[in-house]
Amino acid sequence: MADQQTAEPRPAPPSTKRAEPRDGRQRIPPLSPFEESAGFTRALRVGDRIIVAGNIGVEADGSISPDAGRQAERCFELILDYVQQLGGRAEDMVRVRMFVTDIADAQKVTDAFTRALGHVRPTGTLVAVAALAGPGFKVEIEAEAVIGAGQ
Repeated sequence: MADQQTAEPRPAPPSTKRAEPRDGRQRIPPLSPFEESAGFTRALRVGDRIIVAGNIGVEADGSISPDAGRQAERCFELILDYVQQLGGRAEDMVRVRMFVTDIADAQKVTDAFTRALGHVRPTGTLVAVAALAGPGFKVEIEAEAVIGAGQ
């Protein structure tokens, strides 16, 4: 009798549906109607990586400071909170990207970065862009952490 080979299961065909929370990823729940309708996640953990999307420094009351330095401080507060919610720590931060609408604000944003993460020394990039998605938005920051990378 000939050996019978069993067929290996094939991967499921690509889906046009958005990834569901059952996909094994941990997410921060949507914080705005825009996130929900656009289908993106503010912060996501996949394995030992935490990726935080661009954050705007919106205060808890929904306002936004006219000061780029305060906007950057608020961005870092939010980013560090998301990283902690997803099981990381500030010391796990490995990369930060900062976007400003006026390069004259670079020092204020850098100062906020140094206060929040200078002790960790992640890689960092700061660039000027023509505009951000809303009026009054002067700073947007995104970040990445690797769980266990901390010092």
